[in-house]
Amino acid sequence: MASATREIAADMSPFFRLFTDGTIERLSPVPDIPPSDHPDASVRSKDVLIDPDTGVSVRIFAPRHQSPPQKLPLVVYIHGGAFCIGSPRSPPFHNFISKLVDKGNLIAVSVDYRLAPENPLPIPFDDSWTAFQWIASHADGSGADPWLNDLADFRRVFIGGESAGATIANDVAIRAGVRRFRGLEVLGVFLVHPFFGNNEVDKVYKVLCPASSARDDDPRLNPAVDPRIGEMAGRRVMFFVAEKDPLRDRGRAYYQGLKKSKWGGEVEIMETDGEGHCFHFFSPNSDKAAAITDRLLAFLVAA
Repeated sequence: MASATREIAADMSPFFRLFTDGTIERLSPVPDIPPSDHPDASVRSKDVLIDPDTGVSVRIFAPRHQSPPQKLPLVVYIHGGAFCIGSPRSPPFHNFISKLVDKGNLIAVSVDYRLAPENPLPIPFDDSWTAFQWIASHADGSGADPWLNDLADFRRVFIGGESAGATIANDVAIRAGVRRFRGLEVLGVFLVHPFFGNNEVDKVYKVLCPASSARDDDPRLNPAVDPRIGEMAGRRVMFFVAEKDPLRDRGRAYYQGLKKSKWGGEVEIMETDGEGHCFHFFSPNSDKAAAITDRLLAFLVAA
C-alpha cells in the first residue's frame, strides 16, 4: 500500500505504481519462460550472461532445423515495459520473438537490461548498448557464442523493440551508426508502438530520469533533434502505431521528423485501427496481431 508520504507519479495498474520519490510497487509477479532446447521444438533458445558485474544478459533464439545450413538475418530485440518491468523471459516477449524466428527463419537476440527505477535512466539504454557491442564482437566469426558465430549473417542485422524498448532500440541504432562496427551492417530498424516525447513533461520519464526535461527537446525522446541522427544505422525504419494508443501521435511526430531529418533512409508506417498500446501482446491470436507480425516479417525479408 502507498503510504500518505508517497505520491503516485503514475498508476500503471495492473502492472505497477511509480511514486514521485523514485520507488516502485510492482503489482503482479511476472512468470518466466525458461529457455528450451527440446528436440521437438521448432525454435531453441538459451540465456547468455555477458556482463557478470552488472548481470546484463541476452536470450538467443534460433531455428532448430535448417536444410541446407545457412547464415540467417539477425534481429536484435529490446523489450518494453516502461523501462520498469519485463525481461526476455516474460511470456509476451519470449513468445513474440519465438514466432518471428519460426516464421521468418531468423536468429534473434533479446536483451535483458537492468530495470528502472532501481537502475535509473540511462542505465537501460547503456546496458542495451553494452549488449549490442557484445553481439557485434561476433561479426568476424570469433565471438564468445557459437550460435552467433555459426548462424548469424552480420550483413543483415535489424534492431527493434516495442514501447520503451523501441526508444532504446532507436538509441542503439544511432550509437551503432556513429560507431560503425567492421563486418556489421544494420539494414533496418523497427519501432512498435514507440514511447517518444512531446512538448509536455512526461511524468513517468521525469521520475525515471530526473536529469531529463522529459519533453521532446531530449534527443532520446525525440531523436529527430539528435545532432547524430544523420549517422543512424539502417537503410529503412518501420513504425507501427495503434489508433487508440495514447503514444500514437508521439510516434507519428518522430516518423515525420525522421523523414525531414538528415538521415537519408526510407521510412514506413503502419497504423492499426481500433486498438490500443501493445494490444498484440494481450490478443496475440487476433487477426490484427497477425497483421503486425506479417508486416514486420515482410519488412525483415524485403530489406
